[in-house]
Amino acid sequence: MTTRPEGTQGVFPSIMTESFADDSTKPFWDAAAEGRLVATKCTNCGTFRLPPKPFCFNCQHRDIEWVELPGTGTIYSFTVVRHPLSPMLMPAVPYAAGIIELDGTQGAGARMICNIVDVDVDAVKIGDKVEIVWEHVNPGMSVPRFRPVTS
Repeated sequence: MTTRPEGTQGVFPSIMTESFADDSTKPFWDAAAEGRLVATKCTNCGTFRLPPKPFCFNCQHRDIEWVELPGTGTIYSFTVVRHPLSPMLMPAVPYAAGIIELDGTQGAGARMICNIVDVDVDAVKIGDKVEIVWEHVNPGMSVPRFRPVTS
C-alpha cells in the first residue's frame, strides 16, 4: 500500500476518507483495506457485477459470490486531465483517468474507473497492462489506483 502527500502531480486527490459502506459494498471496502481486489459474480450465469447490483443485468438472478481478482488489467480507455476542474486540483494536473478491464473476469469485461498513477501521462496507451496499487487514506480504508506493470 502507498501513502502519497497531498497535491502529488498525476494523482487525483481522494475525496473519500470513509467508505460509507452498506451491506452490498462492505466486502469490497473490507478487502481493499487488506490490499485485495474483490468483485461480485452472479452464481447463476457467472457475470461479474461491479459495482454490486441487486440483480444480474444478464439473467436477472439475485444471488452473488465475492471473488478475489488478481489486481491486474488492461487500459480499455482513458483521458488525460490537463485543466483542473477546481483550484484544489491544480497540483494534480496533468493526471490520467482510465477505464481498466480487469483480469480474472472470464472475458466478461468487468471494468473499473480509476486514476492511473506513476506514469508519464503522454505515454499512456489503450491496451497497456496495469496493476492495482492501494492508496492508504486512513488506518481502515484504502482506495484503488492503477499503475503500469513493470517487467
